[in-house]
Amino acid sequence: MLSRTNIQEVLSKKRNKETSSLEILAQVQEILNKNQNDRQLIHNRLSTHQKANSNSFDIDLLESNRIYHLNHIKDICINYRLRFLDSRYFKGEIPEEAISQIRELENKHHTTLNGLKILAPSKLFKLEDKDDPLLFAPIGNGYYYLVHKWGNDLHPLRKTLMWPFKSIVNLTVIVVLISYLMTLLVPDGLFSKNSTNAQFWIIFFFMFKCLASVVIFYGFALGKNFNPAIWNSKYFNA
Repeated sequence: MLSRTNIQEVLSKKRNKETSSLEILAQVQEILNKNQNDRQLIHNRLSTHQKANSNSFDIDLLESNRIYHLNHIKDICINYRLRFLDSRYFKGEIPEEAISQIRELENKHHTTLNGLKILAPSKLFKLEDKDDPLLFAPIGNGYYYLVHKWGNDLHPLRKTLMWPFKSIVNLTVIVVLISYLMTLLVPDGLFSKNSTNAQFWIIFFFMFKCLASVVIFYGFALGKNFNPAIWNSKYFNA
């Protein structure tokens, strides 16, 4: 009777004829060391200054749905109060999946990626958080390639909540609206027996002055600025 063929044993015999166990372990160790060295080099590039406005991509291997122009990125930053800065300013932890994506792109396109940038909320460039960072590599002529996205999605109301910070006009509209609502909450007859239109507008202007003073003090004290001025600003108090 013929015994069945164990393909694993056949494969092992073939391997053992050509290489010893020590040689196999040495080769595997060399591969692991190279992998670790490559990943460390990428970490170093992400945390240091990279002066590059483009990378040598193979255009046929790029995914069109990952390509964005700087104008699109700028609009999103302004609407959602985000920043688009060099990766060295990012203070959060860049996940290993992002490093793997960079290695995969570099191997596929036979290049070294430089000039990497991250799009994320302002606070992520100061302290750790978990909000939706996006890692980009410049292609050239104002175009960027999305390398990796990690973290949680932004709050669904973030765009609405950040609308007042888009411009001085938007902020003034919000201050006026809140002042008007606060005036409506003042009980009739609080300052006199008979409420008049003149009294209403006097209270409104008082509310507006108080609220505007708080907003101005907060803005100047903390060095805050409007979204169009900070989307690509590297300064801490912008």
